[in-house]
Amino acid sequence: MTNYWAIAIGINQYELFQPLSCAQNDAEAIKDFLVTAEGFLPKNSLLMTNTSPPVGEKSSYPTKDNILLFLEDLAQSWQPQDYLWFFFSGYGVNDNDKDYLMPADGNPDQVLETGIEVRKIMESLAAAKLNVLLIFDINRAFGTQADAPVGQDIINAAKELNIPVMLSCQPEQFSHESTELNHGFFTAALMAALRSCPGGNLKDLESYVSSLTPQLCQHHWRPIQNPATVIPENSPGMLPVSGLNENSEPTENIFPEESFAVLRSTAPQPQESQPSTYKAWWAENQTANKSSETTISNNSQPDGKSILATSPELKTGSRFIPAAAKNYAKPAPSVSTPIWQQFIIWGGGSMVIVGLMTTFLLRNQASFRFNKISTSLNNNSNNNNTTTRSSEFADSLPPIPNNIPTTSPSNLPRVSNSDPQKRNQAISELGKMSLSSTQPSDLSQAITIAQKILPGEPLYQQAQENIQVWSQMILDLAQEQAQQRNYTDAIATAALIPQNSVLYPQTQATIKKWRLEAKQYNSNQTILDAAQGLIQPGQASTYNRAIAVAKKVPPEQPGFNLAQQSMNRWSEEILDLAKARAAQGDFTTAIETASLIPESTVAYEDAQDAIQKWRGKFTVK
Repeated sequence: MTNYWAIAIGINQYELFQPLSCAQNDAEAIKDFLVTAEGFLPKNSLLMTNTSPPVGEKSSYPTKDNILLFLEDLAQSWQPQDYLWFFFSGYGVNDNDKDYLMPADGNPDQVLETGIEVRKIMESLAAAKLNVLLIFDINRAFGTQADAPVGQDIINAAKELNIPVMLSCQPEQFSHESTELNHGFFTAALMAALRSCPGGNLKDLESYVSSLTPQLCQHHWRPIQNPATVIPENSPGMLPVSGLNENSEPTENIFPEESFAVLRSTAPQPQESQPSTYKAWWAENQTANKSSETTISNNSQPDGKSILATSPELKTGSRFIPAAAKNYAKPAPSVSTPIWQQFIIWGGGSMVIVGLMTTFLLRNQASFRFNKISTSLNNNSNNNNTTTRSSEFADSLPPIPNNIPTTSPSNLPRVSNSDPQKRNQAISELGKMSLSSTQPSDLSQAITIAQKILPGEPLYQQAQENIQVWSQMILDLAQEQAQQRNYTDAIATAALIPQNSVLYPQTQATIKKWRLEAKQYNSNQTILDAAQGLIQPGQASTYNRAIAVAKKVPPEQPGFNLAQQSMNRWSEEILDLAKARAAQGDFTTAIETASLIPESTVAYEDAQDAIQKWRGKFTVK
């Protein structure tokens, strides 16, 4: 059975960022729409905001630990081909060309430690073989170190992994909020699109949102933002076919008619390919008066936020940047304003605002303090029971029940090889159902079918034997994946073994072992990446430092063999550099270079022989 899942995260109050105004409402609106209008099960729909209620005994306050913990728990229930909506409204940060989502406890000065790397989440969701739609209404912290362009890494990952992604703006633009709409402009456009695109057709959503978002910005006198989208070909509809209740009352239009001053008679005709509801809005608003072009002040409040010179929304937490010149994904065309108008508007507005702000600052300078926002919503009991999670949540799937015995995986019973006749019979049954013995999902489907045979029925005993054989076959496939260091796939595969199988307790112990190995492997891979980053071609000392770093990978841990291979390769590179210098007659430098090769590497003995040879030639000279 195909399931529909939703994760909606919206963060208004941050500990170390300026607060936002509408992020929480954005997440609540998306979640409510999917549940009430599209029929998503409430138990499959997670909301994480500053004030969202706990889920059972778990806090839903959107800290890094809580977000990753819920991702772990949900991943245990996901099945291949399930549908997942992942929505995030809050701050995003780029560090070292990698994009991160910032949770409520995120620190702009410690992004690696406190942020959640988006690419890692996307890779994990791709590995789970879900039908995913990722939606990011990302804000950037204007005027801080975290004010680097955000989104290009997400766009690149989406193209590489073939995952649909919708970003609120281009990487070099800023997203904006509106207290009048009680949404970010992008989310407001998205909500209107969802009400107008039955079945969640992504092409229609893209067309609608890309056209409406910049028009909303223009109407509300805000800098233009153009959504960036990556929609792979043949992307499925992301909403249940029967989800939109035909008999339900129409939802309230979040754009009241009186909020747009337009002339209906002069409106151009919309394109036929656009959704019907979108046509009506487009026709009403395409001819909005040009005199309402964007009027902006590029000055900052004391809290680091830009404000709109004449807008009533002086407390929306909005930020300014001109429209991006680059076409990063699929932006809608922006509306240009004559340069002479911009100069007059910007110059005059800026002078007024600067004067007002200067007076205000001089009178109130003692009152400006940066206070860390209280985190009382994140209760202490939850913190005590939740251990720190790695940002790579794929490495910790799925959670292990505490009551599972820690039987050694080496003691697992072998069903598949103990009785060839039973194995052949089980494989034969798979063939009758047109299922494959090498596909974990097919084996899981076969087990589900067999479990429907009740005790006392003629085929019950045969079904139970088949279940055990198929369970062992699933475990065999998982073992193969783990041996190839594909821990995410291995854990997801092993999780398909049913709880009533004799293999289940021991399999959970194996999963626990793989989770530990996955964390060790990722940690060691990070060490090797750091070592590789030290190398500068042609400089022997950098290879020597890389080897010293790679030695930190402990023996008997996943990745140790790879570390040894790297160290051997780097030692050979040092030896080659030494030989090249000796060939030029510089034996002193050649000896010094070869001496950098550590004893534990494969090139050490050759280096020592070369050193003795070169010393002899040096003595002769």
